[in-house]
Amino acid sequence: MLKKLVIFFMIIFSCQSVLALDRAELNLEFFQKFNDDCLMYYINTALENNHNLKIAGYRVEQYRQQAKYLLGQELPHLGVNANYLGIHVPQLDNFELEQNAFVLPFMVNYEADFLLKNRDKTRSAKKAYEAAKFEEKSVYISLLSDIASVYTNILQYDYLIKKQEYALESFEEIYKSEARKLERGVINNEVLKMEEQRLNSAKNSLLELRKERDTLLMQLAVLCGMSSECISELKRGELERFEYSGEIPSSVDSDIIFSRPDVMKAEKNLEKAKIDVRVARKEFLPRFNITGLWIFNTIAPGTFFSWDASIAAILAGASQDIFKGGMKVANLKLQKAKYEELFEDYRQISLEAVKEVNTALCIIKQDTEIDRNTKEIEKAEALIFYDNLKKHSRGTISAPDFLRENTRFVDKEQKSAQAKTRRLVDYFTLYKASGGRI
Repeated sequence: MLKKLVIFFMIIFSCQSVLALDRAELNLEFFQKFNDDCLMYYINTALENNHNLKIAGYRVEQYRQQAKYLLGQELPHLGVNANYLGIHVPQLDNFELEQNAFVLPFMVNYEADFLLKNRDKTRSAKKAYEAAKFEEKSVYISLLSDIASVYTNILQYDYLIKKQEYALESFEEIYKSEARKLERGVINNEVLKMEEQRLNSAKNSLLELRKERDTLLMQLAVLCGMSSECISELKRGELERFEYSGEIPSSVDSDIIFSRPDVMKAEKNLEKAKIDVRVARKEFLPRFNITGLWIFNTIAPGTFFSWDASIAAILAGASQDIFKGGMKVANLKLQKAKYEELFEDYRQISLEAVKEVNTALCIIKQDTEIDRNTKEIEKAEALIFYDNLKKHSRGTISAPDFLRENTRFVDKEQKSAQAKTRRLVDYFTLYKASGGRI
């Protein structure tokens, strides 16, 4: 008895609704290797609050309950009705029946699944449930990749804005210097207008950078399930310290590629379609039904629940449709066409998966080289800048010339930051392309 109770409660607990994906399947260790607490905070917040994740979870639950519903149809159905019966029958000799009676029929109906048609319908629903779970995982992986990419770009814009504000100070000093020259008659008005244009262009660049950063901050807030009005409160790290401490692979195993959630979803849909074709074929065969009836009544003599006061019957037989206007033939052809469609879809998704992983690896390789070269250019420009700083301190070059060199150095720093950002975002692209198994 104790063993049966344990099994019963195990079944109950296993049937409870689960609306969240196991985080172990998401490889959150990949994001922890960037050593940024703010990034992990936004990822964990999104996992708790993002509405798209909750929608995907409830969609999975719908498929799960549909599979349980079809499983219930495989079992016998027991029903009972309580009825009042008023009748009038002629008296036969000394045999007299009650004219007001109460009837309690118990009915059992069971479709004997000798051909396993109902079992196949349940298997088909389970395949749909499994496909929905892989779709849910795709939503999770895409969200994490988007959050990390947006966060990295925000760090980039923070850095670019800081450098642009510094460069703007140099443009303003250059403009003031040229204005003083114009007052002394050293230059003409055309030169001053050109400097004014450069100054206004630098101001517009700063405004564009701030606009892009605020847009990304609002996007990050929404991805995390927060109000976009709180963007001023969103904390973040610094791009200079944001770096991946792990090792990016130069190749990805084919087993990882074909374990991507979208590929697995297409595979489960293909398996479901194959089962649906088998079910469509079995629709041509007869159905086997068993019906049992046990009626208790107060019409006949005897106590209510006694055998003498009950009517019992059992009916077993097979039923077959003779003509349904070609419906079953059309349904079979429909399921076959759907199977062929999903087969081609699976092949196409597999090709796309291989392409996306190879593209991500190729881009990482090229952007890593670009980042390395950009850093070398920045180092060379830094040497020129410090050399001009010495010249300016000795008075061998003018202040405007030194300030112009300063703006060129800032430009190289900004380009280096952009190259680094592209390389880091490529890592998140590879994470998504590999199904989180980087």
